[in-house]
Parts: sequence; C-alpha cells; structure tokens
Amino acid sequence: MEQQGPVKREGKLTLVLALATLIAAFGSSFQYGYNVAVVNSPAEIMKEFYNETYYDRTSTYLSDFSLTLLWSLSVSMFPFGGFIGSLMVGILVNKLGRKGTLLLNNVFSIVPAILMGCSEIAKSFEIIILSRLLVGICAGLSSNVVPMYLGELAPKNLRGALGVVPQLFITVGILVAQIFGLQSLLANEEGWPILLGLTGIPAAMQLLLLPFFPESPRYLLIQKKDPEAAKKALKRLRGWDNVDFEMEEIRLEDEAEKAAGFISVVKLFQMRSLRWQIISVIILMGGQQLSGVNAIYYYADQIYVSAGVNTHDVQYVTVGTGAVNVVVTFLAVFVVELMGRRLLILLGFSICFTACCVLTVALALQDTISWMPYLSIVCVISYVIGHALGPSPIPALFIAEVFLQSSRSSAFMVGGSVHWLSNFTVGLVFPFIQVGLGPYSFIIFAVICLLTTIYTFLVVPETKAKTFMEINQIFAKMNKVSEVHPEKEELTDFPPSSLEQ
Repeated sequence: MEQQGPVKREGKLTLVLALATLIAAFGSSFQYGYNVAVVNSPAEIMKEFYNETYYDRTSTYLSDFSLTLLWSLSVSMFPFGGFIGSLMVGILVNKLGRKGTLLLNNVFSIVPAILMGCSEIAKSFEIIILSRLLVGICAGLSSNVVPMYLGELAPKNLRGALGVVPQLFITVGILVAQIFGLQSLLANEEGWPILLGLTGIPAAMQLLLLPFFPESPRYLLIQKKDPEAAKKALKRLRGWDNVDFEMEEIRLEDEAEKAAGFISVVKLFQMRSLRWQIISVIILMGGQQLSGVNAIYYYADQIYVSAGVNTHDVQYVTVGTGAVNVVVTFLAVFVVELMGRRLLILLGFSICFTACCVLTVALALQDTISWMPYLSIVCVISYVIGHALGPSPIPALFIAEVFLQSSRSSAFMVGGSVHWLSNFTVGLVFPFIQVGLGPYSFIIFAVICLLTTIYTFLVVPETKAKTFMEINQIFAKMNKVSEVHPEKEELTDFPPSSLEQ
C-alpha cells in the first residue's frame, strides 16, 4: 500500500547526483586549480618568449623592470579576473540558473585556451595576458557557482561531503598542472603553449555533458516558480518518487523568502537578521587567503633547496606537496560530516598557526643549526595538511549553508570578492613583505590564523546535518531577531522598489 503524505527519507548518493557533482567540479573547479599553478613551471621560458617577441618587433630587449611588470601582469590578471567573475555571480545565477551559469562560464575557458595555445604562433604575449584575465573570470564564477549548485542539489546529510568536492578538484587541478609542468613533459620551449591550452578540455567536456543533468530544484521552485520542474529534478536526484517531504521543506523556505524577493549586496549589509552571517563569511574568506597559503607555496622551493634538495629535483618535491594536498582534501570529504564544519576550521587554522610560528623560527635559524631546514620542510607539509582540512574547503560550503535562497547569490558575491581581492593583495604585497621582513613575514600570517581561530571558536556555529531553515533559526537567535521569517519584518522598512532585482 502506498504511503500517504510527505515521508522523510535519508538522502543517498545516487548515480545522477554523483555524476552531476563530478561533471560540475571537474568542468569548473578543476580549471581554477589548474590555472593557479600552470604558469609556475614554465615561467622562465615564457619570460624568454616575451623578451624575444619584443625584440622581433623593436630590435631591443625589454628592461628587467618591464619584463617583471609584464610577468606580474600575466600572473595577477588571474585573481583580478576572479574578482570580476565574483561580481557577475548574482546577476547570472538569478537570470540563467546555477546550471545555466556554469554552461555559459565555459566560454571564459574555451576561448582563452585556444588563444593561449596559439600565442606562440601569433607571436603575442598580449594574448596571454588577456587570456589570463578571461580564465580568471571563469575561476571567479566557478569558485562561487559550483558550491552553490552542489549545496542546493545535495540532501542535508550529504551537503558537507559534496560541498568539499569542488575544493578537492581545485587541488587535483593544481597537482595535474604540476605534473604536466615537469620539464620532461610540457614545461619546455615546445610544450608550454599546449600546457596553457589544456584548460579548455574540462570546459568542453562540461559543455557536452552538464545539459543532461538537473537544474537546482530550489532555484526552479523558489525563483522560477515551477513546482513540476522542481519535483522532476528532485526525483531524478534522489532516485525515488516520493519527494513530498523535501518539496515541503523548500516551500517553507519559499514562504520565508516571499517578502524578501531578491536581497542585493547593499541590502545584505543593512539587514540585522543577516549581520553575523555576513561578518563570518568576510572573516572566513579573508582568513582563508590572508593566512599565507600562497606565501607557503612561494617559499616552498627555497625551503627545499636549503634543505639540500637538488635544484632540478625541487619540481618533483613540489608535485609531492601537491599530492599531499589532494589526499588530505579527499579525506576532508569523508570527515566533514563526522567531525562537522566548525571543528575542521578550528583544527585547520590551529595547525596553520603552529606551522607558521615554528617555520619562522626554523627559517631564522637555518644557517646556524644544521637540522633546521628539515624542520622547515615538516612545517610546509604540516601547513598544507592543516589548510586542506578546513580553511580551504569549508568557507564556500559555509556560505551555501548559512544563507537562504533570496540572499545566497549576493552572499557568494561578497565572499567571492573578499576571496579574490585577498588573493590579489597577497600576490601583490607578499614579495615586498618578504624583502622587508624575510623569514619573519610568516608572523603576520600566524597572527591572521590565530585571530580567525578565535573568531570561529567564539562565533561560528555548527551547521552539520541541519536544514537551511534550522541554520537560519540559529542565526536568528545570534542576531537577536524573530525566529519566524525575520526578513519579512525587516523588509517592511524598505520601499518596495528597493527590493527588486
């Protein structure tokens, strides 16, 4: 006999959900990681290409300053593009949907991949700089849209695990770029344009395969007002026909959101009911990038050389560090639902804090005590493990969980902007800090890790295995507003016109 009324069932990882997760993460998140690391190995060969190209045009070589400036532009255009991509998130995900935005985003990968692949034949370094901006826009969109899409597809008991998958694919992208970037493979005079152009392959695969998978049921019901399409998507994702309980939960969220409409970024900062959520997002995203993860990678090669690793072999040790990053992030996929988000953030930032403190001492004493360089290597690997456990994967998952549908896209715009501006700032400022402070530059990162840990301990609640409405109620208490649809009460203070998209 058929059961009557909504039935609550524990969500499972169906084939449709697993494939949608893998295609979205491989087609988008993988590229972010790949393009972060891809220019590191062939840097010297590419600089030579810049110089030779300039000489062919003008019969003079670039000055050291001009060459450094052009290379800095090539590297920093990526996070700058990421910032632009983050600003585009809100408009695109609300107009085109989560899946539609990911499909459009492939344009920002396939076009620059072709351009970078042809840059040597075209004798143009300007093409590379422009392409880095475009793949940055691609990464800026994907780093926000993929966690949002997967957070809305997943049942609550799998939301944490699937929310970490994008970060896993970012680390896989970094590792693949490091492997292909070995001098014996593609980091050579013939291979570097191919190395840069490979980023288009995952995008092309996503463009072909993602259309066969469902759009976010939450988007379909709450924003498109299409209950039939939402129900059909849920049935495909869950693998069973009775999805009434989950439909009811989305409808409750819809009721809570009806008065809110679309909450813009400006409104996000004005609303008391979202105060602690937005402060937490800014601190966690800022902490993630300003905690020194890029500086550790920057310093790693020097640390390995000082520990006696042959200069030629450093590239293999770097690949080993990338592999550790992948393995720990893979473990995080499984432990995030066991240990919870809060504990992983606390544990991760604490490990990073300790590693930065010990590394500062080890670098300062490496010329006086013979075994100090080996301690430095231990610190680098410990830091990578700590960051991969919590600070890297959890902040984007946190945004997906602590905001309801009306404010989620704007929250991702804020979080993404903080992420990419912090990334850009560290890339720009760290070389000067390193010159000024040397090994003591890690004290700054240690302080940021410590402050983020303290904030998380005092403020950030656990969101494991809770519905979006349950999480909303926790923050309603923290923000000292009514637990029943706080946005409705607040939004009566705003003129109706200011609520429109």
